[in-house]
Amino acid sequence: MLLVLGVAALAAEKPEVPVVDAHLGSCSADFTVRDGENKAIYGAKITVLVRYGMMGFRKMELQVGTNSEGKARVDGLPERARQPLEFAVSHGGLSKTVKADTAAKCIATFEVTLGPG
Repeated sequence: MLLVLGVAALAAEKPEVPVVDAHLGSCSADFTVRDGENKAIYGAKITVLVRYGMMGFRKMELQVGTNSEGKARVDGLPERARQPLEFAVSHGGLSKTVKADTAAKCIATFEVTLGPG
């Protein structure tokens, strides 16, 4: 009985999802990064340049790494970006760019595969 409870407790503990917050709005982007064999990639880097303010003169570069489940989140993105935001996802010499138009879809979810597959 104790063994079953111990296993259930371990299964319930999931790693915390790394989050970076721009504090510019209520939009967000959730990422799951996997390799070509569908295995989660730990430590993949997700970078985005956010332009904001009058005519987009101000800019902020955000970066977050994935956890052991390949997950990461970017919060506080502006609701009305002048252009779609381009997220660069990279790990071990491999990279991919994904775009998010927060005006069209405020809460975005991305499944990114790096490598063949």
